[in-house]
Amino acid sequence: MPCDAVLVLLRSIAESCRNLADDPDCDLHTAGAAIDSEADALEARAIAHTTEAL
Repeated sequence: MPCDAVLVLLRSIAESCRNLADDPDCDLHTAGAAIDSEADALEARAIAHTTEAL
């Protein structure tokens, strides 16, 4: 996995945690769902990138 992709993923995790930190209705399940969503978006971009190269 390219370094840039790892950085995007880690920054997205950090941003998700910050966004959810002050919300009393959010818990670790909500944070996990947000992280999964970010990972799905990253995976979709990676797939699109590899199919464009073909």
